[in-house]
Amino acid sequence: MSEKKSFFQLAKSLKPNFWWASSMELFERWAWYGMFSVLALYLTGSTDSGALGFSQIQKGQIMGIVTGILYFLPLIMGVIADKIGFKISLIIAFLILGSGYYMMGTVSTYTSVFVAFMFLAIGAALFKPVASGVITKSTNDENSKLGFGLFYMVVNIGGFVGPMMSSYLRTTYGWKLIFIQGTIVIALNLLIALFFFKEPKVEKEKESVGAAIISVFTNIWEAVKDVKLTVLLIIMIGFWTMFNQLFYTLPTFIEDWVDTMALHNSIAKFSPALANIMSGDGNSVNPEMMINIDAGAIVVFQILISMLVTNTRHVTAMIRGFIVAIIGIGLTFYFQNGWYVIVGIVVFALGEMTTNPTFSAFIASISPKGKEALYQGTYFLPVAAGNFLTTFISGNLYQSWSDKLSLLQRELAVRHIEMPKIGEHFTKNDYYKMAAEKLHMNQSQMTEMLWQSYEPHKIAYVIVAIGVVTCLALFIYDQTVIRPREKRDLAIKLEENPNVEDRF
Repeated sequence: MSEKKSFFQLAKSLKPNFWWASSMELFERWAWYGMFSVLALYLTGSTDSGALGFSQIQKGQIMGIVTGILYFLPLIMGVIADKIGFKISLIIAFLILGSGYYMMGTVSTYTSVFVAFMFLAIGAALFKPVASGVITKSTNDENSKLGFGLFYMVVNIGGFVGPMMSSYLRTTYGWKLIFIQGTIVIALNLLIALFFFKEPKVEKEKESVGAAIISVFTNIWEAVKDVKLTVLLIIMIGFWTMFNQLFYTLPTFIEDWVDTMALHNSIAKFSPALANIMSGDGNSVNPEMMINIDAGAIVVFQILISMLVTNTRHVTAMIRGFIVAIIGIGLTFYFQNGWYVIVGIVVFALGEMTTNPTFSAFIASISPKGKEALYQGTYFLPVAAGNFLTTFISGNLYQSWSDKLSLLQRELAVRHIEMPKIGEHFTKNDYYKMAAEKLHMNQSQMTEMLWQSYEPHKIAYVIVAIGVVTCLALFIYDQTVIRPREKRDLAIKLEENPNVEDRF
C-alpha cells in the first residue's frame, strides 16, 4: 500500500502548468467579476454619474442573453482549442478579452454595448474550456482532488478581489477605470500565456473541426436522451435562475431600496477603515461590496462545508443546500435593512457552497460507466438556460414590479404631476430630485412612500417560488428515480456480498 502524501507533497507534485493556469484563472475572474459585479449598476445608473441610464429590460437582455450564450459556447470552443492548441487558444482568448473590456468602457448605446459584451463573451468562452482542460492534464489520480480544490478556491479569490477593486475605482475615479482595469489584468494573462505557459502534450485527432463540433452535439444529444439526466438538468435551471439574481437584480434592488446608512455607521464604529473601503459616498455601502460577501464567504467556508457534506448523499446535500439558499435569497430581497441583506447573502452562500459543487459530483455519480466525461459535458446547459430565463425576471418583471424609476413615474401619473422626459440634459438623478420637490418630500421619504405603496419587495415571492419549486422537484426526483436506483444497486451488492452495509 502506498504511503499517504501530505498536503505539501501533493502540492509539489502539481505541474508548473497547473500553477500558471490557476494564476490566469485568478486574473480572468478578477477582470470578469470586477466588471460583472457592477454591470447592472453601470447599465441602469444615471448618466450624470458616468453610467448609461438603460432601462431594466435592456439591462436584463444584455446581461441574460449574452451570458447565456457565453455558457453555451464552451461546448464549441473546447473543440476549437483542442484543434489549434491550448497556447494559441489562450493568446487569442486574451486578445479578445482585453480588447473587449476596453470597448465596453468606450461604447454607450444599447446596440454597441450588446455587441461589445458579446465580443468579450466569445473570449471568455474560449478561455473556459482551456483552463479546465489544462488543470485536468496537469493533475493525476493522486493529486486531482487537491488540484481542483485549489483551482476552485482561486476562482473565488479572483471573484472576491475584482469587485473590491472595482468598487474603489468607480467611487474614486469613475466607471471607465473598471474597464481599463479589466484590460490591464487580462494583459498580465497574455504575458503569462506568451512567456511561461507550455503547450501540454496531447494526441491530435485527425477529425476536422467541423466534424468534431458535430460530434460534440451528437454526444450531448446522446447524453440528454437519458431521461434521468435531462430531468435533473431541467430542475437545475431553477437553481441557476435563483442564483443569478445575486448579480443581475440584487445590485439595483439595493441601490433603489435598501438603506445602508445604518449599516455603514455600525461598521464604522467597529472599523472606520473597513467602512471607508465599503463606502460609496461616505454614508452608505456600495451594493457590489455587499454582494461580494458571497465570494468572500466561499473562500473562507468552502472547505469546511465540503467536509461537512462528504458523507451525505448527493441529492440530500443538494436539497439541504437549496433550502438554505432559498432562505438567504428571500432575506436579501424582502427587507430595506442593510443588515438583513448581508445576513441573507451569507446564508445564500452557505446554500450555494452545498449545492453547486455537489451538482457536478452528482452528475458523475449517475453517469453510466465509461460515459462520465460525456455526461459532465452537459453541466453548463442549465447554467446557460438559467441565464436566459433570468433575462425576464431581472428585466421585464423587475421593471414592472420593483424598478424605482418606473414606480415613481406611475405614482406621478396617478397624481397628475407632469415631469420632463429623461434625456441627455435631464438625467435620472435630476428626475428623482425634481420629483421629490414636487411631492414635497426628501429622497428618503419618497423612497419609503413608494415602498409602502407598491411593495417592490414582492419580487422576492417569485424568486423564492422558483427555489421552492426547484427544491420540491428535486425531492420528487430523488424519491422516484434516485432512491429506487440506490435500492437496486444495494440489492445487487448484497447478493454479491452479504456483508455490505446499508448506507442509503
